[in-house]
Amino acid sequence: MPLPSAGSHHNDKLHVKKGDTVIVLRGKDKGQTGKVLLALPRDAKVVVEGVNMVTKHVKPSASSPQGGIEKREGAVHASKVALVDPETGKATRIRKQIVDGKKVRVAVGSGKVID
Repeated sequence: MPLPSAGSHHNDKLHVKKGDTVIVLRGKDKGQTGKVLLALPRDAKVVVEGVNMVTKHVKPSASSPQGGIEKREGAVHASKVALVDPETGKATRIRKQIVDGKKVRVAVGSGKVID
């Protein structure tokens, strides 16, 4: 049986998607909330606004003629973030439910629809 390639995962789905408000559960930014700017399902990572700030050395180019040192968000593993419940403002899990014939995400804590 051939080995899977380095980038492939069995399940490339994440519990969060771009635009969701999440709270960080672990690491140096624990407790911070922010919006998901980018979801990377193949790597099981997300980029969250204002979280895991890293310094990047940028060469002068057409887009940034000055170059220099830039601060930007780094990727965080998706298991380290949780969706914020729209009602309580706390971390919550989600479940899929069919409402009015559409499959939507529902906060387990409050029962509010997230989509």
